[in-house]
Amino acid sequence: MSDIEKYRTQLIEHGMSAGALKFGTFTLKSGRISPYFFNAGLLASGPVLNVLCSAYASTIAEALKAAAAGSPGIPQFDILFGPAYKGIPFAAGTALLLHRDHGIDVGYAYDRKEAKDHGEGGMMVGAPVKGKRVLVLDDVATAGTAIRGAIDIVKREGGEVVGAVLMLDRQEVGREGGNMIKEIETLVGGPGSVPTILQMKHLMEWLESHGKTEELKSMQEYWEKYGVKDP
Repeated sequence: MSDIEKYRTQLIEHGMSAGALKFGTFTLKSGRISPYFFNAGLLASGPVLNVLCSAYASTIAEALKAAAAGSPGIPQFDILFGPAYKGIPFAAGTALLLHRDHGIDVGYAYDRKEAKDHGEGGMMVGAPVKGKRVLVLDDVATAGTAIRGAIDIVKREGGEVVGAVLMLDRQEVGREGGNMIKEIETLVGGPGSVPTILQMKHLMEWLESHGKTEELKSMQEYWEKYGVKDP
C-alpha cells in the first residue's frame, strides 16, 4: 500500500470517527440530494490534521515530481493558499510537512472574509502572493465554485495560480456540464495540475470492502445520476 492509499483509508476512518464524513440524506448548495456529506471543518484534532496535511504534502510532492519528469503534474510554485476559514490550518500544516518530510520550502497565505483597515490592512495574511506562483488547497469540490473564487482572490492580489489540490473530489459534473477537474485545469497549470486525495470512487470502494451495502447502493445511484462519466 502506497502512502497516499494509506492516507486515504485513514482519512475516511478519521472523518467518520470525527463526524465529518456522514452517509445519509443531505441537501447540497447545488440543490442536489446527496447520500453523503463531508464537513472538513470537523477535522479538528491533532491526529486527523496530521493525516490530512500529510496526505496534502505527499500528493503535492508526487505531482511536482511528475511535472519535473515531463508528465502531467503540478508546476513549481512559491506559495500555498488556504481559503478562509477551513483552508487556513490546512495550508499551515501542509507547508510545515512539505518542509519536514519532503524538503520542499514554500510560504503560505490565506484571506480574510473582511478587509482589515488598520495595521497591515488588506484582505490577505501571510506570505505576499504578488508576483508569485500559487497553489490553492481546497477541501471538498463539487462544481468547483470555491476553487474559482480562490483563483479570483489570488489574481486580484497579483499572484498566478498554477494548480490546486483537493481533499475530496465528488466527481460530479461541473459548471459547464463536464469534468470539473478538467475545467479547473484549463484555468491554471494544465493537465495534472489539480490532483486529489480522495474521490467519490474511493468512498465507494471503502463501503464495499466493509460490507456497507445499503450506503453503497445509494452512492451508486447518485453516481449514475450526477457522476462524471468521461475519464
